[in-house]
Amino acid sequence: MSSPAPWRITLADVTVGPEEHEAVRRVLDSGWLSMGPETERFETAFAAATGAPHALAVANGTAALHLAAVALGIGPGDEVICPSLTFVASAAAMRQAGADVVLADSTSLDDFSLDPAEVERLAGPRTKAIVVVHYGGWPADMEALLAIARERGLLVIEDAAHALGAELGGAACGTIGDAGCFSFFPNKNMTTGEGGAVTFRDEEAAVRARQLRSHAMTTLTWDRHRGHAASYDVVGVGFNYRIDELRAALGTVQLGRLPAMNSARAALVERYRHNLEGHETLQMPYTGHRGTSGHHLAPVLAPSLEHRERVRAALLAARIQTSVHYPAIHRFSSYAGPSLPRAEAITDRVVTLPLHPKLNVAQVDEVCELALAAL
Repeated sequence: MSSPAPWRITLADVTVGPEEHEAVRRVLDSGWLSMGPETERFETAFAAATGAPHALAVANGTAALHLAAVALGIGPGDEVICPSLTFVASAAAMRQAGADVVLADSTSLDDFSLDPAEVERLAGPRTKAIVVVHYGGWPADMEALLAIARERGLLVIEDAAHALGAELGGAACGTIGDAGCFSFFPNKNMTTGEGGAVTFRDEEAAVRARQLRSHAMTTLTWDRHRGHAASYDVVGVGFNYRIDELRAALGTVQLGRLPAMNSARAALVERYRHNLEGHETLQMPYTGHRGTSGHHLAPVLAPSLEHRERVRAALLAARIQTSVHYPAIHRFSSYAGPSLPRAEAITDRVVTLPLHPKLNVAQVDEVCELALAAL
């Protein structure tokens, strides 16, 4: 679907100001750009904001997922259950760790997240973990999923890329399972350009992850620069998943903006719901959602694939950007598997509408008016 340029209303946008510019300037002036004191400051702030016992900043959200899997001991011979309705990184990172991925269906057309009944159905003797994606920022059914995991001795990795600021039962999404993985890509609720974070409940897993993040070295360049070490050992096969000081400094500022930006997102989603209420042709999921959402996405379901494409075409003609979150993973050639009917129905009918803090109510109203008129 080719697009006219420029967009009048974008799907996502970034919110930055003088504070971000000053943070970057301060790092550039310091002369230290690789992982160091700004990263430590950001990790401390992120742990405080989420209530996580241990938080590590990393290069991106995919690195967070892979690092979580390896640090938790997931590897060859293991199976990991993952929802099919997610970005492919949720599954690819488990494959990168050496595990086999078993794709599972969504709960319903109102709750796109991993169906606990699917975990019961698919878990076998080789199942080591489940990846839980808090789709669009709405918390998944962690109570049911954790109960199954405890009964079967499974690890739980939360893909919380959409869910920074989301809560369930007073706990931040990404801190409820064994590990939580976050992305700070520019379309997320806060951004560092590229970047991510991983949280752990267990201290030993966090220690392993810190070492693996930088080539499994026993000391870092920053340690040696400060004179805290003269050399280093390499104690395994690690990765270069470090974040840099520029992005860490951006992250600290953006984290301070997060509550206001999430509040703006929530108000816009309520406006979408108000405008679409009573219209059977376009339905917004998570009508009675559990917990507090991070409101990362504004998805709606059209009656069919044909109707969805009409909506997208009408909005495209008005230079309004939309997307599809997501093409079901099991339809990709590299992951082809058995039919998952609910994930397929969502993939064929969902259209993601614009949502970001710079959006205003009049623009939401225009998007809804044009979308409904297309049906």
